[in-house]
Amino acid sequence: MDSQLIIFDLDGTLIDSRADLTAGINHMREQYGLEPLSLETVSGYIGDGVRKLVERSLQGADVDVDDALAINKEYYVSHSTVHTSLYEGVETGLKELAGAGHTLAVLTNKPGDPSRAILKHFGLDSLFTVIIGGGDVPNLKPAPDGIFRCLELAGAESSKVWMVGDHHTDLAVAKNAGVRSALVEYGFGHAADYKPDAQFASFADLVGYFV
Repeated sequence: MDSQLIIFDLDGTLIDSRADLTAGINHMREQYGLEPLSLETVSGYIGDGVRKLVERSLQGADVDVDDALAINKEYYVSHSTVHTSLYEGVETGLKELAGAGHTLAVLTNKPGDPSRAILKHFGLDSLFTVIIGGGDVPNLKPAPDGIFRCLELAGAESSKVWMVGDHHTDLAVAKNAGVRSALVEYGFGHAADYKPDAQFASFADLVGYFV
């Protein structure tokens, strides 16, 4: 395939971060005397940015969201790679994609600094032309701001751009930006009513499509 700009979501696409995100939420809840939530419950709250994650995790509690958000962020920044791991095939697959001449980027609703720190922790940050997280552009996915910034920084044409993710926000942002979308089935998101242009059961399957 001709060289493409492939933009990846992070949580649920490149990394399984559910345990660390859950630990951060439960640390925050503990400060308010609230019972811990299950990994499954917290996983269902992920995908629309850290503020939404915190708000959903505090439903029914009389808690100041801004204060809770600060507690969660402070804890998570220093505990973001305790249990987090790359999905199978991601490290070798990204290197194969880059070696085949594709330009790689990350667009996530997770705040930008911890996103870059996590990718650096795994030694993958240098593979990406740009890593954009929450706070780096005016609006989170599904607003198209992040994709437009990726196109600008990579010098790419929209006809040669893919957005890859595990959640309906990834498919929606691709539609809103006028680029193609790919869904990975192994993550913890869901497609809702969106129809991706391609769908893959594993990261290896995705790599095989582009290489």
